[in-house]
Amino acid sequence: MNLFVIGATGRTGREIVQQALVRGHHVTAFVRSPESIALRHERLTVLRGNAMDENELLRAMQNHDAVVSTLGPRKVFKPSSMLHDSAVATTRAMNRSGVKRLVVLSAAAHFPGIPNRIASFIMRSHMHDSLAMEAIVQSSGLDWTIARPPRLTEEDYTTYRSRENAAPKMGFSMSRKAVAAFMLDAIEQKKHFRQIVGIAK
Repeated sequence: MNLFVIGATGRTGREIVQQALVRGHHVTAFVRSPESIALRHERLTVLRGNAMDENELLRAMQNHDAVVSTLGPRKVFKPSSMLHDSAVATTRAMNRSGVKRLVVLSAAAHFPGIPNRIASFIMRSHMHDSLAMEAIVQSSGLDWTIARPPRLTEEDYTTYRSRENAAPKMGFSMSRKAVAAFMLDAIEQKKHFRQIVGIAK
């Protein structure tokens, strides 16, 4: 498949790119700073672009099978509309280009529960932007999947548990490698269309 990755320079985005190439896919990494991607591969194309610019996205995502977005703020405590603005630009570009499959990264803190309420309060600026992003995705008319993992780690495993519309029980952390594996599996296996999915170790 031809995969279009937004947020490819982030820690989870890098995992998406690497695992997708191992699985035999062609990957386009759409990034603000191409020089920050040291990886070279015959099936990897790196394009400079602004994830909030609908027209740039439209030109770049032509002829792709799916879009994966792992965007996240560098400063979770600072007010931002980056996720919302990117979701608006991305979904509009996808509808114009005819690319229908979208998998995006969100956060388990949006699920009910006291620990999640605490996390949502502490990171309320980021959570507000993340929920706004989810609303845009859900109203897009696309074949979307929203992945909601808990605290992310750098551990070396790719196994995961998943539940639609709920967090897996006792799921307090998850490796970025496993998040990437879930997002790619959802695309390859044509699963979780128009679903919010809780994922965890």
